[in-house]
Amino acid sequence: MIRLLQLINRSSLTLTSSAYSHNRRRHFITTMAASPPHSYSVAPIRSPTQVTERARLRGVVFDMDGTLTVPVINFAEMYREVLGDEAYKLLRSQNPNESIDILHHIDGLETPEEKKKAYDIIVRFEKQGLDRLQIMPGAADLCRFLDSKNIRRGLVTRNMKNAVDMFHLRFGMVFNPALSREFKPYKPNPAPLLHICSTWGIHPNEIMMIGDSLKDDIVCGKRAGAFTCLLDETDQHDFDDHHHIKPDFKVSSLVQVDSLLKTHFNLGDG
Repeated sequence: MIRLLQLINRSSLTLTSSAYSHNRRRHFITTMAASPPHSYSVAPIRSPTQVTERARLRGVVFDMDGTLTVPVINFAEMYREVLGDEAYKLLRSQNPNESIDILHHIDGLETPEEKKKAYDIIVRFEKQGLDRLQIMPGAADLCRFLDSKNIRRGLVTRNMKNAVDMFHLRFGMVFNPALSREFKPYKPNPAPLLHICSTWGIHPNEIMMIGDSLKDDIVCGKRAGAFTCLLDETDQHDFDDHHHIKPDFKVSSLVQVDSLLKTHFNLGDG
């Protein structure tokens, strides 16, 4: 426990703009109309300016939990059990508005026994979540739309491989490549996304990363040089000029994504 508290005190969950620069791809710019409070715009979250060109989009990579599937895991309860009540409260008090990178903390544990015990807890929660697995509204239609445009589909998740296999079997939507946390380094490191780009033979500036986590999905996409789209169902994130992490797009539902893509991109290999 003392070792874990030391790790938490030394770690910083603050994300800086310099760490996640988007210099490796051309910037996609367009005019964004003002949106009323609590509405969702599918326009880029950038400074208003005129359209210069539409970028080519040849692949889309999805997060799984909370993006392709409805979130069902009680993460707060899982984190509390893994970290212990004291460490959990300390971490929450230090970063009340940030999600917890539980895998990072587990990797910092000193002994294999401690790591195994922590991962066993996570796997138990994840298996309980599999029993209640539900597809996210709009996911199936979006996949059919992407297939109709010959746009490749990939998946990057911090969940276990068994969960990915169950997702494929239950819903019949196969993503290839589909990388679970067994592929390291995992999100927010850009390595999984860059691996998919290499497998596809596509430059990162021709793909989009879609996910519900700023800290994991959007940072991963930006580090790789990809376009990014945040799924924000509850309007949790309000971006301004001083926000250090900004996705290129924000939507409230996957139902909005096909319209977004048709409006702002040249689609597929044609």
